Amino acid sequence: MQRIPDFSETELWIINTTLKERYPEPPELQLADSEIRLHPSDREVTDVPVAIWQAEGCNFIIFKTGDRNYRGQFFFRLYQQYGTGVHEYDDLTECIVSLLQTQADYIAREQGDIPAKRR
Repeated sequence: MQRIPDFSETELWIINTTLKERYPEPPELQLADSEIRLHPSDREVTDVPVAIWQAEGCNFIIFKTGDRNYRGQFFFRLYQQYGTGVHEYDDLTECIVSLLQTQADYIAREQGDIPAKRR
């Protein structure tokens, strides 16, 4: 079974710095592990490090899926989970900025500030 390395000090600095730029009062970052399928075809789950924070009534999570691979997700309730539309990033800054922007766009659409996309 593949072992994914924990978040490095540099990666934690990137996350914390980005959160400080986004929020007047940066949320507390929590570290944990999660079991996920690294590939849709995987039958087994893999333990991966995650960084979690809560802000503005929303929960955010970044999964570290490899040495330089990340996935982002946000949710309000467990049955309301959203992603950025990108399966995996190889740049942590791009992952977190895209995640925060996607959540901000979602809120703006919900409030009617941005029209919903037509299908």
